[in-house]
Amino acid sequence: MPQIKESNLIQGVQLVTFDAFGDDRGRFMETFRREWFPQRSWDKIQSNCSKSKAGVLRGLHYHFQQVDYWTVASGTIRAALYDMRVGSPTQGVAQTVDVGDENLMGIFIPIGVAHGFVTLSDATLIYIVDNYYTGSDEFGVAWDDPDIAMPWGVDDPVVSSRDATNPRLNDISEEIMPKFS
Repeated sequence: MPQIKESNLIQGVQLVTFDAFGDDRGRFMETFRREWFPQRSWDKIQSNCSKSKAGVLRGLHYHFQQVDYWTVASGTIRAALYDMRVGSPTQGVAQTVDVGDENLMGIFIPIGVAHGFVTLSDATLIYIVDNYYTGSDEFGVAWDDPDIAMPWGVDDPVVSSRDATNPRLNDISEEIMPKFS
């Protein structure tokens, strides 16, 4: 049975360490059960796949209506998390977690925690969300915001035009700042 534990930094982020069973053919591991996260209903489930070359940076994104649960199918990423939730005991905390081939785990990301990743190798990320994509619940904050000071550990990442133009934290109005609940 996988081990599920709260992140030691951002409240509500959960890290799930997988039990992998391997032989000369490869490996098998259970990566998700809705019972692991009873705080959410998981009535509307959508699964997505992001394939990225080494050096790609995606994010930082946040939502008001969905949680994310990430697993890396192949390769290695550095997941970046920033607690944007007004009133959270860990508001303003940034953390990174390396996940992938050598560190098999899932990451549960609550509403209001900005998230992104940089690929340390070619990588495939599978992520499950508990609400269907509509586009109206997509918000972003600058990946390179000096007030966040995310320790990405890369010098010149490949970033989309959307992510390159996300606003700085200080430029986000109070109305679109998530609240801690």
